[in-house]
Parts: sequence; structure tokens; C-alpha cells
Amino acid sequence: MKKFDVIIIGAGHAGIEASLACARLGAKTLMLTLDIKSIGRMSCNPAIGGVGKGQLVKEIDALGGEMGHAADACAIQLRILNSSKGAAAQSSRAQIDMHKYSRYMQKFILHQKNLAVKEAEVKKLIVEDGLVSGVVTEKEEIRAKCVVICPGTFLDGVIHIGLKHHSGGRINERASIGLTDNLKRLGFNLLRFKTGTCPRLDRNTIDFSNLIIQNGDLIPKPFSFSTRRLKQKQVCCHITYTNKNTHELIRANLDRSPLYAGIIKATGVRYCPSIEDKIVKFADKERHQVFLEPEGLGVDEIYPNGISTSLPEDVQLKLLHSIAGLEKTKVIRFGYGIEHTVVDPTQLHPSLETKLIKNLFLAGQINGTTGYEEAAAQGLVAGINAALRIKNKELLILDRASSYIGVLIDDLTTKGTAEPYRMFTSRVEYRLIIREDNADLRLAKIGFDLGLVKKSFYRKAEKKAEGMKEGLVFLRKNHLEKLLKRPEITIQDLKKTHQLPSRIPESAWQQLEIEVKYSGYLLRQQKDVERFKHIEKIKLPADFDYSNLSGISREIREKLARFKPLNLGQASRISGVTPVAISLLMVYLRKSHG
Repeated sequence: MKKFDVIIIGAGHAGIEASLACARLGAKTLMLTLDIKSIGRMSCNPAIGGVGKGQLVKEIDALGGEMGHAADACAIQLRILNSSKGAAAQSSRAQIDMHKYSRYMQKFILHQKNLAVKEAEVKKLIVEDGLVSGVVTEKEEIRAKCVVICPGTFLDGVIHIGLKHHSGGRINERASIGLTDNLKRLGFNLLRFKTGTCPRLDRNTIDFSNLIIQNGDLIPKPFSFSTRRLKQKQVCCHITYTNKNTHELIRANLDRSPLYAGIIKATGVRYCPSIEDKIVKFADKERHQVFLEPEGLGVDEIYPNGISTSLPEDVQLKLLHSIAGLEKTKVIRFGYGIEHTVVDPTQLHPSLETKLIKNLFLAGQINGTTGYEEAAAQGLVAGINAALRIKNKELLILDRASSYIGVLIDDLTTKGTAEPYRMFTSRVEYRLIIREDNADLRLAKIGFDLGLVKKSFYRKAEKKAEGMKEGLVFLRKNHLEKLLKRPEITIQDLKKTHQLPSRIPESAWQQLEIEVKYSGYLLRQQKDVERFKHIEKIKLPADFDYSNLSGISREIREKLARFKPLNLGQASRISGVTPVAISLLMVYLRKSHG
């Protein structure tokens, strides 16, 4: 019988980060996938990052993950979104050569020390006395001390195109059958979510002549803090729009849509709706934007971002031909919707370990999220914690004041989600403090202490922090701080008129400029963080008996007993738990501790 420290189920973005983290931290790791060639495959759009998502990628990089490096190696267009807004709203986004991205990730996975890869379908978990101890595949039993499940959309996945549907985890790939029933028998509360993707078009059949050109940034900024220069050729995207004819065509065929014919019953993505949903829910809109995104260099596939659909193939073709520039386009692959199984994420600790079964971790779309970046962030945390559990060390928990990753996981584990969850800057209370540009300052030490971040990377972050302190002293001494606070004045302007210390790295000056301009707001938000930290420090015992709490409703007592919050802050964010209940709980804790 084969034995490992950790088994990772799945080879998508969550599975990759989980596997690499475990192996790099010294755990003997096995990745199980239905198809080795599918490692790192981008199922949907050929892009990494975006609003709220770019921050996640930067944080993954600062903690020692791989997604940022891969994005830089495979980027064919880089842009800073919301560049005209403040630093807290700005997010990086890159168009990716998705074929190169998959090859990149396969290379890293297949050559990683301590990591084995095997093609197999997991049918059930081996659970003994509330502790996971391995998996059973269709052919064998494999033992491990920890298991991380990262199945993406493959758990009982069902693909829909029009009124036809079939089992599948991705187009032309089989679903994972059996593990869902096993999870249900083990006591997990399961949900069904729906997502979808756009048709792929032949670029040689698109008329780009009258379409809007969208270029990347003139000076592109990489995702990884350690990337010195970008080697890939940068290309443009194009923009077109749906129109009245497109909308009328879709409305006339809603009875052939699985969404509106009642065939798909699962909950879909609110923030990335299908074109059918857009036409119905935003009936007043005369047009919707469509981004024509190349799927790589030297390939003919174009991804029409904005028209995700599960309409029948003949309707998809007609609606595409109604759009400017696409009148004669040929479809390489039609769009589809997919339903898959999700575990209610409130059944997880903030470490992403399940409450029902010890040493079992879940990451990615199984927790109700959508998006490569959300999956990778969870995979990294789950992988780190599985490796830490093997070493009998304290698990890593990131809070809402430390990172976007902390917000993501806290939202899932304390509030749950009734629909596919997507990260946004608007979800983050302390977004002025936890910005994209300072992810290295916030998280590099954690990554270094874990053993995932190289000393050179950590030292670079330290020099940046030291440079900021020295730069601030210089600005104050030379009465330049107030000048820099002016919106129209930049560090580059000061460099033209003053001799700034050259030993301070450029990254430190750029960071310092942001800190100075937002100093008043940052000070106020830092006070909010201190209040947040205070309530987070008040721990709740794992065996706390909530049934004896007087003055608190039975419903709230039952919720607290079910969620088992780690601290008072987490308890306060559970839906339905009132401020009065928290106050009474605080009084009770003070009395019980004398």
C-alpha cells in the first residue's frame, strides 16, 4: 500500500498551489488528476487578475506561490485597471497565452521535488475515527496523513448546451463521479452551483477593421515582485458590442435556454452573468460590451469575453453573426453552462480544514468560489496548512486586516455563500491599507518564516520598508512631505527639483508617495484595524458550551455552536449574530476568566 504525507485531489489552479506548497515545505505529496495533460488548464477566459483578483495574485506571490511568476512568463498584455483612481482601487490584469501557461505549470509540477503525479479518479475518502487517512481510487487504496480536495467543476459536473446536457467536468473531459455521494454520506451539506464559458472564435474570420483597439499599458508592470523584465511580446485586444438585433434574437430563443427552460436549477454567477441573463435582467441596456481576447501567440482562437452562454449552437452562431466584426465568424468551440457540486464553506475552519473531519482540507470552487485567482489563493493556504499539520505546527490563518486572501476565506467560512463568490475590492474594509502595491511588505515575512519565500525576496521587501522609513525622514527634514501630499505633485516631480537619496530603491519611493498622499485616511483606517485586532484577540474555546448562555436567543446559541468561531471577531461576522449577543458573550468570557 502506497503512503504519502499529503494527497491533493485536482490539478487546477487550487490543486497546483496546494501541491507546490506542500512539496516545497518538505511534505511527501501526491497530486491525483483525471488527466495529466490538463494540469494548469485555463477553463474559461485567457486572463489572470482583475478588480480584486489582481490583489490576490500579488499576495499569492508574496507568500511564495507560483501564479504570479506564471502570469508574468505567459502574459501577452498587461494593464492596471482603475489607473485613474486611487491606489486602493487599482488592480493588475494580464491577458495570458493560455497554452503556454498550462505548459509552464505542467513543467513546474512534474519537476517539483517531493511531488508525485498520478492519473486516477478518487471515489471516496478513507475516514477513521473522524480523521482522514487516505483515498480510494477506482483501482487502489492510497494512504496519507492529510488530504486536500481541489476538484474545480468536476464534482458531478453536468455540461449544458441548449436543451441537451451530458456528464462532464469540462468540455471533452469526464466528471468525477462518486466522491460527491461519499461527501454527503460523511455529513457535508452540499449545494449545486452553475458557471459557464463563451464560444471560441476563429480570428481569421473576424473583421477587426472597424473595432475599437484596446492596448496594454505602455510600461507594463509585472505581477511578481521578483520579475525583473517581461519577455513576452505584447498584443492588443479589440472591443465590440451586442445590439438590438442580438437582444431580440436571444429573447426569441429563451425557451431553448437551459437557464430559462428550467433545466439548470443551480445558482449562477451574479457578477459574471451569461448573455441570456444580461438581456433579461438588464432589459433597459441597448448594448453590452464584448472583449475579443486572443488565447495566445500564434494561435487562432479568440475568446469573446462578455457573451458566456449555454444557448443551442445554432442560436449561438446567429447571435455572434449579429455583432459588428463577427458577421462571418466561424466557431471553433461553442459556449456551454456547467453545474457542479459545492460544499457549504461554513463547514470549514479559517485554515480551510473541515470541521467534520480532521486533516481534510478543501480549496477552490468546491468552497463556492469562481475564478482562477480565488482558487489559487485557497489552494495555497490549504496546502500550507496541510504541510504545517504534518509538522505539528500552528496552522496559518490570515485575517481581514492582513490580506485579500484573509477576507476571501473569512467571508466563506463565517458567512457562507448562496451563489458563486467572486473577489472585489468593495468586499475589503481595510483596502487602503492592504493594497496591491504593498503585498510584499505585508506578507513576505510570513512566506519567509514558512520556508516558501527565498531570503533574497524577503530581503528585497525589507530594503523597500527600510527605504520608505529613510525617505520619509528625508522628506520631513527638507519640508517636502506637505508638497508631496498635493495630488498634482509626484515623486518624479521632486526628483527633478531636489536631490533625493539615490540609495533608496525606486520601489520604496513609489510606495512612500502613496503612503504620504493617503496618510490622513491611512491613520484613520489603522485605528479601525486596531479595534478589529482587539476583538480578534479574544479567543473562544473550541469546546465552549453556548447552550448555557443566558440573554441570548436560542437561534444565536445554535448558530454559535454550529459554526464554532475561533474568536469573538469571527463570531460577530456570523449572519444573525447581533452586537448585543457579542457584548453578552464578552461579559461571560470576562467573568469565566476571573
